[in-house]
Amino acid sequence: MTLELVQVNFKAGDDSALGRFWAEALGWGVSSEGPGVTNLEPVGFDWPDPSAVCVDLVRVPDPESVRYRVHLELATASDTHRAGLIERLGDLGAMPVGVGQGDVPWTMMADPEGNVFTVLEPRELYRDTGPIAAVVVACADPRAMVRFWGEAIGWTVHELTDDRALLRSAQGVGPFLEFRRTPDDKVVRSRIHLDVMSDPVGDQLKEVARLERLGATRADVGQGDVSWIVLADPEGNEFCVLGRG
Repeated sequence: MTLELVQVNFKAGDDSALGRFWAEALGWGVSSEGPGVTNLEPVGFDWPDPSAVCVDLVRVPDPESVRYRVHLELATASDTHRAGLIERLGDLGAMPVGVGQGDVPWTMMADPEGNVFTVLEPRELYRDTGPIAAVVVACADPRAMVRFWGEAIGWTVHELTDDRALLRSAQGVGPFLEFRRTPDDKVVRSRIHLDVMSDPVGDQLKEVARLERLGATRADVGQGDVSWIVLADPEGNEFCVLGRG
C-alpha cells in the first residue's frame, strides 16, 4: 500500500486567521508553503506520518462554492479538560451550534468561518489519538465506504455496523477515520475534504488508476492546472491525491 491519508483541507476566506484559530485549538505549529496557504502540524512533526493527520488551509475567493461532508471531532482527557477546551475555543472565536443533536454528552461548535466540529466527552477509545480524535465523513452506507477507503489507504477496521465504521492507521496511531450513516436532511456540510498522497509521490498516477478501479471517479471543482488530482469516492465525496509541488 503506497497511499497515505496525510491531511484535511479547509477552504477558507482567510487562511491565516482561520489557521491561527485551529493552531491554538490543536496546540500545533503554523507554517506556509506560499501565499494563501497555511499549514498546521504538531511541533517537531516529520510530515507525513500516520501519528497525525495534518491540517491545510487554502484561501479561496468563495469558500461556500464547494461544500463537503467532513468534520473534525476533538478528543478530551477529562471533564475538566473538556470544559476548559470549550471555554478556550469560545475565547478564540468559536460558537456553540445546534443541529438537532438533542441531549448528548458532546458539544458541537463552529469555527470563526462557520465550519462545524465536535468537542467530545472523554472516551477511552481516543485517549492516544492526539487532539483530533476522528475525522468524520457523513455517508449513506458505512460498509460500502469502508470497502473503498480500507482498500484505498490500507487502514484497519476497528468497528463496522450498518450505521458506523471506524478505521485507523495499521500502526495503531493517530486519529480515526469514521464513516457515519447520516440522513441527507441531517448532514452538517462544511468546507473540509481529505487529501491523500502516494509514497513515493511519483506514483501519483499509478495510485489514481488504482483508486479508479476501486470505484473513484475524476472530479472537477474548478481546480485548473494543478499538481494534485481531484477524485470523488463512490458516494461523491471529493478528495485530492497530492503530487509534487
